[in-house]
Amino acid sequence: QVQLVESGGGLVQAGGPVRPSCAASGRTFSDYGMGWFRQAPGTEREFVAAISWSGGYALYADSVKSRFTISRDNAKNTVDLQMNSLKPEDTAVYYCAARASLYRSGSKRVDDYRYWGQGTQVTVSS
Repeated sequence: QVQLVESGGGLVQAGGPVRPSCAASGRTFSDYGMGWFRQAPGTEREFVAAISWSGGYALYADSVKSRFTISRDNAKNTVDLQMNSLKPEDTAVYYCAARASLYRSGSKRVDDYRYWGQGTQVTVSS
């Protein structure tokens, strides 16, 4: 089992930054890939960014590429999402997700993740 707890969302002005963080516990953190997804009201959960077990390879949705950066610290069991140049359309609940053990790459697919956090709200005002 893996437990994931997100923090660091909030209300931010358009153009500003925010840095949600996800703390993992329960299994060896470096055994699996991690991802961030988001879901706005009335929409499906969508991929934002993913990172491999070592942090050496990252994937991004086209809509956030060059604005968002995913990173992980295997010593602290955390994965962060640095979000810059925010837009009102980035408003959503942001979820941290973990793949099953030994699936060490990141993935864009919701179904490839076994464990999910409770989410953190990010609201971007115009």
